[in-house]
Amino acid sequence: MTVLVLAADTDRTADSVVSGLTEQGTPVLRVDTSWFPQRMNLSVEFEDGSCRGTLWTEHHTVDLSEVRSVWVRTPSAYSFSEEMSAAERDFARREAKIGVGGALMALPGVLWVNRPDMAATAVYRPLQWQVAARCGLRVPRTLVTNDGGAVERFAKSARDGVVVKPLSANLIYEDGTYKTGWTRRLSTQDLTDLSGIGTTAHLIQDWIDKVWECRAVVVADEIFAVAIHAGSAEAHVDWRSDYPSLTYEVIELPPHIAESLRSVMRELGLIYGAFDLSISREGGSNEYWFLEVNPGGQYGFLEAATGVPITESLVRLLARGEGT
Repeated sequence: MTVLVLAADTDRTADSVVSGLTEQGTPVLRVDTSWFPQRMNLSVEFEDGSCRGTLWTEHHTVDLSEVRSVWVRTPSAYSFSEEMSAAERDFARREAKIGVGGALMALPGVLWVNRPDMAATAVYRPLQWQVAARCGLRVPRTLVTNDGGAVERFAKSARDGVVVKPLSANLIYEDGTYKTGWTRRLSTQDLTDLSGIGTTAHLIQDWIDKVWECRAVVVADEIFAVAIHAGSAEAHVDWRSDYPSLTYEVIELPPHIAESLRSVMRELGLIYGAFDLSISREGGSNEYWFLEVNPGGQYGFLEAATGVPITESLVRLLARGEGT
């Protein structure tokens, strides 16, 4: 049986998992969806409720009936010839998404980490907040709006101020380079001019007076929790903005928090998820606040800093399979 890994060409985390599978003797094929159709081919036949087919590249061929697990890591977009018109490429991309993606998802008994349709739904933050609250997690008071007046009213009723953060990925590509949008506290001066709010939906959230933060990576039923301690003012607002200042500590989550995370995973239909939590001190005890769960969240930096064995867990899971 074979594990299929969908990942970009340069992805060290994928490298580690592929190496782990290979070392224990599990056949693995790593491809990037951008290879289709110029460097990768697919042929799947459907008849009387069954499907059979083959996926192949210049160097490797896999009988799709042998696929046990699929790890959707960081695949790139399908890539087509520049000789095609923009309209032709757009049409071809849609056909590839439904054809290739649909054929793979039709394979019976395959474990997906994660199923693309489940992961696509799970990225909706407002949905996450509702699910997390139902599962027993505390969620900061949050506003999604394109109305400046609503932001002003919301900020006035906040005890410790508010932050603005992206609803989606915090990267944009502009002027030939990637630019990052960090979480930012809104100052009194910011709140005097909210004209830009009207351009799109914005996420405004109560500031949590946190003492530390946590990334908890869930792999099936296993949870790997690492406390993240900020070493600068910038990192205290958004730890991703100043990695050199961070220190890490492997921790054990309280049982009720761990069970809540597992419940969120079940309700969202995820097998892998990276949770971001903020921890405040209230009445002498730690209070855990749910911020988000990323179905494809990074974990390599945690493993490098602490040795937490997330790759080993993924290797065991993918090798075992047990899809439905």
